[in-house]
Amino acid sequence: MNKKQPVYLKLFETISHAILDGKYKDGDLLPSVRAFASTQGANPLTVAKAYQLFQDRGLVTVKRGVGLFVANGAVQKLRNAERQNFIDNSWPEISKHMHRIGIELSDLIEQEG
Repeated sequence: MNKKQPVYLKLFETISHAILDGKYKDGDLLPSVRAFASTQGANPLTVAKAYQLFQDRGLVTVKRGVGLFVANGAVQKLRNAERQNFIDNSWPEISKHMHRIGIELSDLIEQEG
């Protein structure tokens, strides 16, 4: 997590990771704004802003009076966005670092086994 990131983006990331990790699946109800704000020690308006980002990206569906539900296909959308973010933002620096210290991809694959 980026420490300079606005709080609402950190909250968005927290929920995104929970969805990607399987804590919330397609169709599952997300915590209410107040409940999530309470557990995160955040302002409910900040949580509402994070939830709005989920709505804007089509990752949740809203049932008025009931709550926010993980939209069908949200996991795949999030996974695709995370992959692209990794390739665009994380991988170039990781690749440079690996080259500097002499690590090959095959070295990493061997460590997995």
